[in-house]
Amino acid sequence: TAQEKLFQVRSSFVDKVSDPVLNKLLDELLHCGVLTDSENEVLRAKPRADKARELIDTVRKKGVDASTELIKVLKANDPYCCRELGLC
Repeated sequence: TAQEKLFQVRSSFVDKVSDPVLNKLLDELLHCGVLTDSENEVLRAKPRADKARELIDTVRKKGVDASTELIKVLKANDPYCCRELGLC
């Protein structure tokens, strides 16, 4: 499942994803309803690595649909990273 895929690439995602891409992911996941305003605010205040780690954890807890949406948004915003992680 998408949740399992995110769990498998969690540490690589934390190492590879850039802060600008993370911020774009947060914007889009907020817009489509995967993240709430308060979750978005808390994540934005974190350092890059913590933001990436907690983004994956937060989205995974929300289920397959949310996890699938994160992968889709990552693919649209950083297809290179998505391929490197084996998600696309």
